[in-house]
Amino acid sequence: MRILIASDKYKGSLTAPEVAAILKRVLESQLPEVSCDVCPIADGGEGTTEAMITALGGERMHVATEDAQGRAIPASYGMIQRDGRKLAVMEMSAASGLAKVSDRPLDPMTASTFGTGLMMLDAAQRGATQLIIGIGGSATNDAGCGMARALGWRFLNPNGQPITTMPRDLDQLSQILPPAARLSLEIQVACDVSNPLLGPEGCTRVYGAQKGVSDASAHERRLQHLTEVVKRDVKDQELANTPGAGAAGGLGYGLMVFGHAHLVSGFDLIAEAIQLEQRIAKADLIITGEGKLDGQTLHGKGPLGVAQMARRLGKKVVAFAGAIEPSPALLANFDAMHALKPAEMPVAEAMARASELLEHSAHQALPMLRRILAR
Repeated sequence: MRILIASDKYKGSLTAPEVAAILKRVLESQLPEVSCDVCPIADGGEGTTEAMITALGGERMHVATEDAQGRAIPASYGMIQRDGRKLAVMEMSAASGLAKVSDRPLDPMTASTFGTGLMMLDAAQRGATQLIIGIGGSATNDAGCGMARALGWRFLNPNGQPITTMPRDLDQLSQILPPAARLSLEIQVACDVSNPLLGPEGCTRVYGAQKGVSDASAHERRLQHLTEVVKRDVKDQELANTPGAGAAGGLGYGLMVFGHAHLVSGFDLIAEAIQLEQRIAKADLIITGEGKLDGQTLHGKGPLGVAQMARRLGKKVVAFAGAIEPSPALLANFDAMHALKPAEMPVAEAMARASELLEHSAHQALPMLRRILAR
């Protein structure tokens, strides 16, 4: 019997390969008839670079950049030779992610994607002509304006002075000017959510709180003003409502506007590279998961993609997650779901003990797994 372990990371606790290794060890030791195919996944968020380098080969490139609050930090991305061209693969979270500023109070009025732009610039200077960028786990809500500034775009107030603090000062935006020379990069954005830029399902109202946004209306007004200036000065096509425009605090929108990027499903992009569909077809049972299964999972996250692909191929699918907020729509996609965190355990403790809790949960699930495999 063959079990495919295609889990995403448990953010802040375990990487996707670590999750897979624990499950493989338990299952193969307790179910002698089982062999496990380990296939870590990502959906455009953290872990995208690792998944793509593993699938396609390549090397890590190291770059000096800055975090979302402007502090100098090192970061890395992947460089892959493909069809005689250089393909750069990176995650915005390597520079502008929440984890990079976890040691200080969040300031969404000044949090910037400038460091992400520096990584993109470095890749172009090293000869990359194609770029895949995963956008997830951001600490920002600046619609990619910081990234654009790093690439040479200028944002001016009514006095013709440059605006550098975003999104705080976006309400003063009067004019946007292009860089002297634009990057020669074909950009694909591996996007893990389908949210638009604005509105009740937009980046501010859905994800802003986790980045410290307390006045959602003020942020919404600033981003709305940005779209009006963009339509006049940069691109008259309406892009704010494009699914994924609101990803990573609006970086999806910024990459389309300032980088002529194409947004694609991060899950689909990576699934093709790692031949996920073929591996699901060969398995008798699929195991997937992430740190938390909830309403956000339904917006295109990796475990949902795995489950839907498994369903199409007539396979049973089980999820392990740190925490689960079940809903009818979520439950309909899985044959079983197992939460690692006991209800009474604080989240911080559960995250610190994630390895132990995952191993315990896997042991508890063994009778159920045996029943599914026996069918």
